[in-house]
Amino acid sequence: MNKEQVDASSETVKTNFIHQEIDKDLAENKNGGAVLTRFPPEPNGYLHIGHAKSICLNFSLGQQFGGACNLRFDDTNPVKEDVEYVDSIKEDVQWLGFDWPGEAKFASDYFDQLYAWAVALIRNGKAYVDDQSAETIASQKGTPTTPGTESPFRNRSVEENIDLFERMKNGEFKAGEKVLRAKIDMTSPNMHMRDPLMYRIIHSDHHRTGDKWCVYPMYDFAHGQEDFIEGITHSICTLEFEVHRPLYDWFLTQIIEADASLKDRVRPRQIEFARLNLNYTVMSKRKLLELVEKNIVSGWDDPRMPTVSGLRRRGYTPESIRTFADKVGVARRDGVIDVALLESCIREDLNKKAARVNAVVDPIKLIITNYPEGQEEYVDIINNPEDESMGSRKLPFSREVYIERDDFMEDAPKKFFRLTVGKELRLKAAYAITCTGLKKDENGNIEELYATYDPETKSGATTVDRKIKGVIHWVSAAHAVDAEVRVYDRLYNHEAPAAQKDADHLDFINKDSLKTITAKVEPSLTEAKPLDQFQFQRVGYFCVDKDSTSDKLIFNRTVALKDGWAKKK
Repeated sequence: MNKEQVDASSETVKTNFIHQEIDKDLAENKNGGAVLTRFPPEPNGYLHIGHAKSICLNFSLGQQFGGACNLRFDDTNPVKEDVEYVDSIKEDVQWLGFDWPGEAKFASDYFDQLYAWAVALIRNGKAYVDDQSAETIASQKGTPTTPGTESPFRNRSVEENIDLFERMKNGEFKAGEKVLRAKIDMTSPNMHMRDPLMYRIIHSDHHRTGDKWCVYPMYDFAHGQEDFIEGITHSICTLEFEVHRPLYDWFLTQIIEADASLKDRVRPRQIEFARLNLNYTVMSKRKLLELVEKNIVSGWDDPRMPTVSGLRRRGYTPESIRTFADKVGVARRDGVIDVALLESCIREDLNKKAARVNAVVDPIKLIITNYPEGQEEYVDIINNPEDESMGSRKLPFSREVYIERDDFMEDAPKKFFRLTVGKELRLKAAYAITCTGLKKDENGNIEELYATYDPETKSGATTVDRKIKGVIHWVSAAHAVDAEVRVYDRLYNHEAPAAQKDADHLDFINKDSLKTITAKVEPSLTEAKPLDQFQFQRVGYFCVDKDSTSDKLIFNRTVALKDGWAKKK
């Protein structure tokens, strides 16, 4: 880390308790002053916003303290894992702005070593093969206030356990027929210490090791040892792993006792923090997978999903997500964050960088009766008033334009500063107009509006200096392009859909979470590329969908200009 990076991070180092603990370790020269963290996802689903917080935390810690952060896949369950998930996780981490040293790492890289350590524990009388079913083992666990019951297979001989474990590895037994358990303490007040499972039999090809293995380590056995193998100095975990920490320490202690050559290796220090919970969503990969499999959403990257890929498709930027993670901070207690904070972060980011474009999402035609028929011209319009370097563009103007239907009111109150009969306002970057009348269909619905314009009021002209309060956006009817606009809302209509005891989270699906409309947009948008972001003037922020083409424009609404959800509740 160079001097500039140290100076930039000097304040950050003191912002939360994890920084302070690492600072303390460095001051004591623990691990020789090294800092190596890791982000260890299971490749059994797509990453969500909670993982994004962990990514930002772990990779930033490596950067801020002059170290690094490993990307490691805990691929210990071949039944649920897939290369698709591995690839998506890599893409998400890099999209968020982070990278890892060397190649990504996998738990499967260490299967031989983990197996050897399991055998070492058996030899030292610290592990045994159990023939009981998962249900029986669970029933013998007891409760936090009552001791568990020892397995009748707990005192098998070392020789028999080694033989059975090897035969398990060789595929001689069916899945569920036997397991390997640690021999710890069936009376421990910590339920995780009551002879936990270390290995189970799975007859399924692994995405990296094929059919080499018929036994796979449990997460609790593999996780801490993977950190140990990689030399992780600080294992940053969410709070649910706090009660697992004594077990991780126990495993490492037994392994080091079995092999004295390991005693000088770095032992990872586990520090727990509160996981991210958002209202109006779920953060369980199992529940998210259910949404996908039951076609409630279109896929893992559906813009209503809290997945990183869904947020990206919806138009969120990596900067906005990193800002969100920073604002949420690192806490010791679980809490629920209002999703409005995430939305405010993307508004703040896009306000600075997204070009303002003219798009009418609920169009009504306005005919300027005194503008010459067949005439067209181009007006200059600023791309983003927040950033002059973005320049301006030419926008076509003609006799007939589309405006938003709710920008007109027939019987308008005095403080209505948009269009009504007899009132003057300005078409943004063009002319001042005065509404002269309207046309209705047989049901009383307004079909067209009529107005006159003052040719002396062209935007930027100096011949007329007249203050006009109302300004609305528009699109030339002769040049307008149809676009499919997908307006997204909360996927759930309950603040805590996964926390209701007598209901399923699917009971709270918001049936109006997606509305598709046809908008009229300015012709420059035919050149937009997937994931390009724009502000539709006075409407909201929108992103070009990945399936959009020049022949069929598709826009996803990222977020409205203001939070309108509170008004709906």
